[in-house]
Amino acid sequence: MRLRLSFIAVLLCLVTPVARADEGNGLAITDPGALRALETHSTHGLGLARLLDPARTTPIPSDALFALPAMMPVRAALDDAFARYLADHQKHQPRVRIGVGPGHDVQLFDQAMLTSPDARFVLAGIVNRMDRAYVAPDTCGEIRLIYRLTRTAAGTTPPRLPMTLNLVLRAKDLNDASVTCADLAGRWLDSASFTETGAARADRLLKPDGPLATITAAQIDRIETNLQIAHRPKSDTQEFRTDYLQKVFRFDATAKQFRAAPMENQIDRDRLLADAALGHAFRDWLLAPTNLRTFDRGTVLIPEKFLATSSLSSTPVGFAPSALQPEFGLMAADGKGRGVFSERDVVNALERAISQGGALENIRSPAGFARRLNDITCGGCHQIRGIGGFHFPGPDTLADQSQGTVAASPHFIGDQPRRRDIVMAMRNGKAPDFSRGFSDRPQMRGNNELAGSPLLDGWGATCYRPKQKGVADKSFASWTCAEGLVCQQVGADASSAIGMCFVK
Repeated sequence: MRLRLSFIAVLLCLVTPVARADEGNGLAITDPGALRALETHSTHGLGLARLLDPARTTPIPSDALFALPAMMPVRAALDDAFARYLADHQKHQPRVRIGVGPGHDVQLFDQAMLTSPDARFVLAGIVNRMDRAYVAPDTCGEIRLIYRLTRTAAGTTPPRLPMTLNLVLRAKDLNDASVTCADLAGRWLDSASFTETGAARADRLLKPDGPLATITAAQIDRIETNLQIAHRPKSDTQEFRTDYLQKVFRFDATAKQFRAAPMENQIDRDRLLADAALGHAFRDWLLAPTNLRTFDRGTVLIPEKFLATSSLSSTPVGFAPSALQPEFGLMAADGKGRGVFSERDVVNALERAISQGGALENIRSPAGFARRLNDITCGGCHQIRGIGGFHFPGPDTLADQSQGTVAASPHFIGDQPRRRDIVMAMRNGKAPDFSRGFSDRPQMRGNNELAGSPLLDGWGATCYRPKQKGVADKSFASWTCAEGLVCQQVGADASSAIGMCFVK
């Protein structure tokens, strides 16, 4: 495990130049100076205060934020999640010390920061997710304002805490006929050619024809929170591990509050395994040819009755299937239980889907199906090629000088060509291809600009290790390494079919 962490650290260093180059694609705003100016802009600021408490004229600290009537259910739900986590720990590991600070075996996130006047959520990035227009075509997908919890009373370089709050907006107001999806897509893509930096860039983005000009509080759809709830340092008795809690809160326009909601495609493993009837219903629904095909393409929208309202995921997890993966156990082959899906179920379903509509793009085996079960979920995706449990920790916008941080994860950066391809199609009035590959490996798009990089098949890339004897798994057979590299085992599990590309 420690060896894999070293590999990941080196991989992030290699990814940094690619990340900086890709900031110019127009689909993410990561310039620290521009973000500072956007957060505090006098007439069109994008700080949480302006969007959630318009009467306020200064940045809103955590204590005031969670005291807002709209945010009180968010705080209550987070408190409940912490209480559940502690109760579960005390039930299963009563002798392992848990609490806030380095004197504990398991170090908890400091909940006091959520009610502190000396901490606040700082705008850390703005991300175009018009590639999600398949969810709600009329609103052209989503725009995400990402805020990072930061201690603001701690000198010239305030420490950032392991928690993000994403304010997810509909990309276009349904009632605004002045701009179309094609217009909006063009505005974002045009911003790639902007040469300004800092406050000047912010002004350009907010001009009447800029990509941020139309953003208002009326477009708010939901809040997504992600926090490192616990950190387990390496010791003689435990491996290094961090646990991440994710929740989603949709805005209830009638109550004018954010309410906890089922998380998109966060399959509720525990309920499905405990309730045989519910498990059978999920199996039958997902294996139906039409649903299996959208599951393969990564555009499936699983009914809420099968979903959870929170996700608890751990990193690092390694490449081999394990109980740390959110959907481990749903396949009968995972353990001693019956599971929900047998390999025969999956093989038969694949044959039916192929006979009705041709070959699938990604899932071509039970192993591919099992991998998609995990990476389609919020928790499973955030375990894969993330920076800890985050895909967008964002740049440090309050530091007095650049800290050399990487704003986004390898998964985020590797997905940019696919997202750009979709936004370009929208701009050009063409039907976008919304499909996506597995989270471990970017989908091949366009001119294959990622070839040879750590993001696709270069040093440190995820790859497939076929068995010396037998037929290669068709779901992963294309996961090869660039010339001069070979797919090698990572960690102690020699049986894992997934490895990393290293020098021969």
